[in-house]
Amino acid sequence: MGKSLFRVFLVFNLFFILNQSVSGNPVSLNGQWMLHFWPQPETPVTTPQLMRSVNYKTIPASVPGNVELDLQKAGLIKDPMIGGNVWDMRPYEGYQWCFERNFPTPGYRQDQKVMLWFGGIDCLTDIWLNGTKVGSTENMLIEYSFDVTDLLEKDKENLLQVIIRSAVIEAQNYRVSPLEIKGGDANIESLHIRKAPHMYGWDIMPRLVSAGLWRDVELRLADPVRITDVFWMTTKTNVEKRSADMIVDYQLKIPFDQLSKLHAILTLKKNGKEVLSRSERVLTFASRFRFTINNADLWWPRGYGDPALYEGELSIVDEKGNMLASDKRNIGLRTVKLNSTELTTPEKPGEFCFIVNGEKIFIKGTNWVPLDALHSRDSSHLPDAMKMAVDLNCNMLRCWGGNVYEDHAFYDLCDQNGIMVWQDFSMACTTPPQTDDFISKIKKEVESVVLKLRNHPSLSLWAGNNENDASLYWQLSDLRINPNKEIISRRVIPEILFDLDPTRPYLPSSPYYTQAYYDADQQVNLLPERHLWGPRGYYKASFYTDVNAHFVSEIGYHGCPNRESLEKMFDKDFVYPWKKGTFEWNEQWQIKAVRGHEYANNLDGRNNLMLNQIKELFGEVPTDLDRFIFASQSVQAEAKKFFIEFWRSAKFKRTGILWWNLRDGWPIISDAITDYYGGKKLAYYYIKRVQQDACVMITDAHEGNHSIVAVNDSRTEKQGTVSVKDLSTMKVLFSDQFVIPVNGKTIIGHIPENDKQSMWLIEYKIGDEKFINHYLAGKAPFKLEDYEKWCKHLAIERY
Repeated sequence: MGKSLFRVFLVFNLFFILNQSVSGNPVSLNGQWMLHFWPQPETPVTTPQLMRSVNYKTIPASVPGNVELDLQKAGLIKDPMIGGNVWDMRPYEGYQWCFERNFPTPGYRQDQKVMLWFGGIDCLTDIWLNGTKVGSTENMLIEYSFDVTDLLEKDKENLLQVIIRSAVIEAQNYRVSPLEIKGGDANIESLHIRKAPHMYGWDIMPRLVSAGLWRDVELRLADPVRITDVFWMTTKTNVEKRSADMIVDYQLKIPFDQLSKLHAILTLKKNGKEVLSRSERVLTFASRFRFTINNADLWWPRGYGDPALYEGELSIVDEKGNMLASDKRNIGLRTVKLNSTELTTPEKPGEFCFIVNGEKIFIKGTNWVPLDALHSRDSSHLPDAMKMAVDLNCNMLRCWGGNVYEDHAFYDLCDQNGIMVWQDFSMACTTPPQTDDFISKIKKEVESVVLKLRNHPSLSLWAGNNENDASLYWQLSDLRINPNKEIISRRVIPEILFDLDPTRPYLPSSPYYTQAYYDADQQVNLLPERHLWGPRGYYKASFYTDVNAHFVSEIGYHGCPNRESLEKMFDKDFVYPWKKGTFEWNEQWQIKAVRGHEYANNLDGRNNLMLNQIKELFGEVPTDLDRFIFASQSVQAEAKKFFIEFWRSAKFKRTGILWWNLRDGWPIISDAITDYYGGKKLAYYYIKRVQQDACVMITDAHEGNHSIVAVNDSRTEKQGTVSVKDLSTMKVLFSDQFVIPVNGKTIIGHIPENDKQSMWLIEYKIGDEKFINHYLAGKAPFKLEDYEKWCKHLAIERY
């Protein structure tokens, strides 16, 4: 973009700022900026003055944004989503970046402060305003705010500069512990740097160690009397009496001479109608309201009731009734617990069960992974991703620990749709540093995240990390290191939660290796909650079925994307996956298998999962691409359907399943059931059918009979009729009526076992609503042609 055109953008931005209301409303600094960049010297550039000593390039930039998007728009790089272009980004990991823009000083009163606020800043920065340092940042995962009132120009524009250092180079300044190293894993560079772990390369995301101002940038006006925190707590609910006991804590910033002169007014409304109002004189900067809501509409997870929301407001008013400050938010009245034991055995069954408002909840949902490798685009993907979660009737999303923390928009949608959230803290698959410096970083992060999110009723569990306990055994198993000595998850995080959020359960790690587990010689089948990955072989193998665990929080199966998506993510000559006459993957398919550096080992290993899994179910792998796609997606769909039914049919011996995963955050080959471009794989449609609140399914034969099982994940009894038809003979094998108790299951009947391969069509009706499911009868391998013929009867839209 030429300088004259950039000036047009700049003038527009200045006009926009000058015409925004500043009477308490934030002033957006989003839009067009300038981006300077240069290779980081041995001594990094940290001041505008030092920038004069380096030879930098300049291009326009967008905020929110990522540097890769700006480079691509300027024509300096190819689209990193296509083929192997993502590896071209490796040299830029060693660069520094400076985001720069001018803005006019907004109007503000003499008693107000002007705060410069960053919703997300990636990552190691020095921030300068008009040549004076405002502050520094070291964490892309949290918000930052700086008082810039005294640095603003009165009669001319302000110059804001954000200088970013290389996160990869910065990592070399830290000592690495033997507990942190996992061979040649590039994630070692992430351990001391608070960026989303996936950015350094993962099996579900490419290596893209980005930089940028990835969420909003604003000027916010702070009044002399302002609300700094409000916490709505439901301490007790009574479903029969329809009551909820509540505590609301609030904290103010208030001039001393205003104490005893102001009033705090608390109101609660439902659909605009006031259901409660309380008032008290403000005698100190912090206080508490306690009350009981009668005739309360409680918040329930999907299927178990309405996710009722109230409009809660705390207002601070003066003696004349003028409002000086206000805090509004949606409130859900509910309690949540996690009943869990340290171990589970056949002799002494343990437990891992979520309980909301005193009711056991069977969990059926998915893992929520990054919406995009370039996180400034996250918000554009959110609406469609959440629509899919609702369409699939997920009642829980597990926010995986390799990601960023989702913003309020995500939690608002979960609140509205009755979707519980399991929130990992952003650490995964390693032992975090145990140093004072890292402890300080984590304390700030956890405090920031908890204070930001704790009012959302959907938030149901804090988890310390993803697989950190397990990672100790991946390479150091001979040393029998006890994960319970790890201080971040066992001491630092729970101490903050004890202080800031006593209303929710906490799980130190997922899976959690308790002291009792360690004392029992780490027998993995003793864990009540598991991640089931293993050999990734036949989906009915004993690895998946001989499990004591009550809850599986990760389980997945590969599936090839649709051809339309393959044609978008690959260069034309690489769409067909194999080199001539072999099953040797071409270079771009290897890259899309995803993991770390260009020179990483076993790049095609994850693609080979598809070959092995197709062989298990269909005996041979088609060489025609469209047939291969159909075979791969069919295996994935049958596997994930089986996993969900296997866990649901044993309700409440088993208490939940969170399958991996809903959608890809990049064009890759993966376990996701929806690719980056929104293409739904066959598994999407199968999962939608087996995650209905009430569902009829057929289990594998036991003692010569298949059981026809009906489950009901609701608080109302369900009645219906069912018939089972053999699609090879079109003979009706079973027909009957059924009743499913409240939040329970029933065995409707049985079908004798036989060795004939077929698909059984399950047609059932509950009330006036009709449903379809199916069961793949007989032993693998099946003929792909037969399977395709049977699928024509499943009334799935893609057929």
